[in-house]
Amino acid sequence: MASRHWLLVAVVVAVSASTAAAQNCGCTGQQCCSRWGYCGTGSDYCGTGCQEGPCDVPATNNVSVASIVTPDFFAALVAQADDGCAGKGFYTRDAFLSAAGGYPAFGRTGSEDDSKHEIAAFFANINHETIRFCYIEEIDGPSKNYCDATSTEWPCSAGKGYYGRGPLQISWNYNYGQAGQSIGFDGLGDPDAVARSPTLAFQTALWYWMNNVHDAIVSGQGFGATIRAINGALECDGKNPTAVNSRVGYYEQFCQEFGVDAGSNPTC
Repeated sequence: MASRHWLLVAVVVAVSASTAAAQNCGCTGQQCCSRWGYCGTGSDYCGTGCQEGPCDVPATNNVSVASIVTPDFFAALVAQADDGCAGKGFYTRDAFLSAAGGYPAFGRTGSEDDSKHEIAAFFANINHETIRFCYIEEIDGPSKNYCDATSTEWPCSAGKGYYGRGPLQISWNYNYGQAGQSIGFDGLGDPDAVARSPTLAFQTALWYWMNNVHDAIVSGQGFGATIRAINGALECDGKNPTAVNSRVGYYEQFCQEFGVDAGSNPTC
């Protein structure tokens, strides 16, 4: 499986948010109620999905993500996994759509073509990361040390492994910690939760996507910018052209299926 990750980049775009105060909100002061029902400040609470408070939510279009990610499209994706794959039967369209409901700007920013580009880019990258929906966890993940001890805000829990899990193979303690705080699960204490729940797996993938990748694709930088945001340190600039070509190939395939041109700057 492609080496993980993105995450050797020293600094991943941070989520500036204060600690969640309580579930189901009823927030005080200048706090926002996040999409998952927690109080806090910053983009993870006041941005996409904000329910109340001084929300800063971008405008969305009227595209239906479900109408693009049709049952037939998703069924063809998961059918790629062999019967012996751990991911066989794990990833479901219902889980994806449930997770996407918490991120209303995903696939609904800009024009209809922009929506199709983003959805194609998302599935191209996760198709590559999971090796065509075969894997839930990173190959040999437990043997990898993805604990950044310098990340004191998100300290590693003893005996826990922060290796790749889910559609985008989220890795490292600081990503698990921030995703957990945003979504509402114990990312640091129970990273395995991502591999147990299809919906949580897609939620963590979309959390990373919306905080680190979304702006690149909807701003017109091209598909190559999504590769750089996900695994650029190990793949871009000639480091792993095979992996880059794999991602690009899937992207072009899905764009064709969605009836949209793949656009410029497909590689990084």
